[in-house]
Amino acid sequence: MFTHNLGYPRIGNKRELKKACEAFWAGKITKEELLDTGRQIRLKNWLIQTEAGIELVPSNDFSLYDQVLDMSLMVGAIPTRYHSLQTNELELYFAMARGVQKDGMDISAMEMTKWFDTNYHYIVPEFVKNQQFSNFSKKAIEEFEEAREQGFLTKPVLIGPVSYLLLGKEKEAGFNKIDLLDALLPIYLEILKGLYAKGAQWIQIDEPYLVMDLSQEETIAFAKAYQVIRKALPEQKLLLATYFEDLGNNLMLTLSLPVDALHIDLARAPQQLEAILSNEGFRASEKILSLGIVDGRNIWKNNFTASLALIKTALQTLGANRVAVAPSCSLLHVPCDLAFEKDEESLPAEIKNWLAFARQKLWEVATLAKLAEPETTHTYLDTLTENQQVIRQRRESAKIHKTFVKERLGKLNAHDFNRESNFEIRQKLQWKALNLPVFPTTTIGSFPQTLEIRKLRVSLKKGEISPETYEKLIEEEIEKAISWQEDLGIDVLVHGEFERNDMVEYFGEQLTGYVFTQNGWVQSYGSRCVKPPVIYGDIERPQAMTVRWSAIAQSKTKCLMKGMLTGPVTILQWSFVRDDQPRSQTAFQIALAIRDEVVDLEKAGIKVIQIDEPAIREGLPLRKSKWDEYLKWAVNAFRLSAAGVKDETQIHTHMCYSEFNDIISSIAAMDADVITIETSRSQMELLKAFADFKYPNEIGPGVYDIHSPRIPTVEEMVSLLDKALEVIPARNLWVNPDCGLKTRGWQETEEALKNMIEAAKRMRRVVQINS
Repeated sequence: MFTHNLGYPRIGNKRELKKACEAFWAGKITKEELLDTGRQIRLKNWLIQTEAGIELVPSNDFSLYDQVLDMSLMVGAIPTRYHSLQTNELELYFAMARGVQKDGMDISAMEMTKWFDTNYHYIVPEFVKNQQFSNFSKKAIEEFEEAREQGFLTKPVLIGPVSYLLLGKEKEAGFNKIDLLDALLPIYLEILKGLYAKGAQWIQIDEPYLVMDLSQEETIAFAKAYQVIRKALPEQKLLLATYFEDLGNNLMLTLSLPVDALHIDLARAPQQLEAILSNEGFRASEKILSLGIVDGRNIWKNNFTASLALIKTALQTLGANRVAVAPSCSLLHVPCDLAFEKDEESLPAEIKNWLAFARQKLWEVATLAKLAEPETTHTYLDTLTENQQVIRQRRESAKIHKTFVKERLGKLNAHDFNRESNFEIRQKLQWKALNLPVFPTTTIGSFPQTLEIRKLRVSLKKGEISPETYEKLIEEEIEKAISWQEDLGIDVLVHGEFERNDMVEYFGEQLTGYVFTQNGWVQSYGSRCVKPPVIYGDIERPQAMTVRWSAIAQSKTKCLMKGMLTGPVTILQWSFVRDDQPRSQTAFQIALAIRDEVVDLEKAGIKVIQIDEPAIREGLPLRKSKWDEYLKWAVNAFRLSAAGVKDETQIHTHMCYSEFNDIISSIAAMDADVITIETSRSQMELLKAFADFKYPNEIGPGVYDIHSPRIPTVEEMVSLLDKALEVIPARNLWVNPDCGLKTRGWQETEEALKNMIEAAKRMRRVVQINS
């Protein structure tokens, strides 16, 4: 029995990669300094994993921005608009991720969307009908060689050819992306053969689409791809990795693929172990079964007793030489190291003792393997006893349960989930109450968080300034932002969220049942890292969370001020969630807390309230058979949070990069008065779902991409609004950026918003002329 890891966090313990990338983009460090930071992180990661007792350590799990983008360069899937940059691989790489606007060039970034049901975003490959692939980047081979030079014989990790194609998008009509397999496979084989020639004993091929619903064409593609790969590399050991769900009806297909080892996710789907072990063909084969036994998606300590039962079941059927132990998926989705958490005020010792971050999970994997081996079990019995005590202490802790919260949930009825009137009635009342122009302009909520603003929060936490001084300075920033928006001519203002560190953490800090980390960072996309709070117990709102700041902001302007909240499903999805009760129950607890805040905002005179739900689609189960159950409680959680206000109060929601076609009826069922969505990277393509459905409520399709530093022109935004006007009535259209502006600079923000407002004015003139 051996241990291995599927991938390790690449940001560095102190977000070294984020800082280096942003310094490089700003021209503060050289290319070589950036690449050296990457080398240092990789070396440290290989050492950490080896010292923890992991026998097969991965390489090519590191990325400067995104692993799917890395794969696009490795197979030469480079859209034509970037071809002039191909002589400089790093410049090309970041242009594809972020766009480029300099030296007369103005090239938009590639689309970005969520990685399955996680909060990680990947860069979506773009394919055309006669797509050409090439062996462009040698990254996987170069990092394998780099590891060997440092004394590590690693297991290179590649995204599988079929999953890679399915992760992409057709950029012209008349073909199916899966039909590109024949063109892709020769290039993919070149990479595999290159790794084999360099001495790779094992290669990990990630095919997460094997846990998804597959068409007949996709099923055939999987069978074909691996027959071709095996024929070309008969001696190469291949580990096929699946994760995030049960293989389900793809089980027989997966077991038939000619690979040497299969990895399955037993944290998400422990039931699939029995199905595999009961398969006669698999039992009779020599394939190794890799047990994803330690949860790579959450931060709770592993229950050794439960895990050992699964491992021993596999050992009894297959024998030790056919079993491997690993995390359930890449550890990219959890923080680096619990040892960096030293603040007992934010993370009490009792609760910290319930947690395990990436480094600790490696130790859990190695320890479970030792406990399962008869020769070493006795040496680790004290460790097993200690683990059992921790699991029991958490289960019995008085910190977790609140009687009042549970009783309030039990008293909910149908009225609590519904506004007083339907949207048609509410819209007329809101037009009269709000008196907004056609194509009203707004932003999504946050404004640039400058270094000075971040230093203010740090100074407050360190006690270097008093709360009174902090609040006075934040109030001054809000007042400046309001004056600035008034000068620009925005119709519905926001206060800028200068007091907020993060759209989830800020609320979690004011709710019961949450704890926080100092260094629990995980990568969301590129250099963007988030620090998810930890839900350990029942959720309750002891007092108002945002009302004071919104009321102060409204008092300083005659314009409409929008109250800004994060929705219950997003707070749930972007936290590390307790695993001792259904997620739906936790979501409803959060929804009641947000509902109380919405009602208090209305009482304070706020007439427009935005409840952000960018994570609704992210939480969708990977199997369609499970969608209805999830969507029912997710939609109801939003409705519960929003339904306590009068018809005249306008409820907005915002959603990030998502495909809406297959859940549009549920989006409509949320019954938000206005939904803002990210559509600029897809050139308004995402609006088609709303048009085909005849979505009745108001929509703000984002007209510029805030994830890129480039500043779109007025004409570009007008063009996008023209496209929107083809499918959405003018009276239902809002004009706004794609997302919040927290990560952007003030200068680029001002220039982009000026262009956005001018675009709205031009559209108003067009509508007036046509009417």
